[in-house]
Amino acid sequence: MNTKPFTSGPGENAVMITRVADRQWHALDDDLVVGRGHAHQRPDGRLFVSIDAWHPTAFDRLAEAMVAELPTPLYTVVDEADVELTAGWRRAGFTIRRREWEYAVPTDPLATGLGTVLPPPGVTIVPAGLADEAMLRAVDRAIRDEVEASVGWQSMPAEVIPRPEDDTIVDPSKYAVAAAPDRYLGLIRVVRVNRPRIGLLAVRAGEQRRGIARALLAHALGTLHRSGADAAWTEVQESNQAASALFESIGARPTGSNLELVR
Repeated sequence: MNTKPFTSGPGENAVMITRVADRQWHALDDDLVVGRGHAHQRPDGRLFVSIDAWHPTAFDRLAEAMVAELPTPLYTVVDEADVELTAGWRRAGFTIRRREWEYAVPTDPLATGLGTVLPPPGVTIVPAGLADEAMLRAVDRAIRDEVEASVGWQSMPAEVIPRPEDDTIVDPSKYAVAAAPDRYLGLIRVVRVNRPRIGLLAVRAGEQRRGIARALLAHALGTLHRSGADAAWTEVQESNQAASALFESIGARPTGSNLELVR
């Protein structure tokens, strides 16, 4: 355990910053915990930090201690509507790296206009849970390699589910795929926890602009609608205009935005 005093200001009690475990810190004011800081490494190798503090002084002292002890670059994600939290990270030297829009996506085919959408000739949609696992992993790896060779996988929405090293398919039953006779061309992942979330929609580079993504969406949203879900949600990076246009064309509406900050 490592304890360091940081003076809050003239006439105020000293805020003590204590590292209570590996990558975990507490802010103490008169032995009362007034803030907690945490750092964790995501599957893509980036180090993300978070702070939950009672007041700005505790936040600033925690951020100061964490930044001093952790290697850079450091990342964090905040709700853009939380102006106070964003300002705290900006005081700590973080800058905006990217913005992600959150969308509420209707599932009713009458609302989406996807009721009559079919995949292009020679392509079939394999429902979630029925995909060949080896072929699913092959198309996932191929798409990731294509993205990494162009805009970089770090431009995609951050994935936070723990997984074994080099294993990017945690639960094959969550994926529906677009299949050609000899290989898979695209995939969509839908996870249901509190509400359905479209976590990934991707098509191989050479197969794009054929309507495959729209057909995958039609299948996934139709399945959700038949199961009783009236909406799903997803995130789209602000710079991904094609994805935004696709979701907005089926009636999805933005409900908020998140900022990824970096120091």
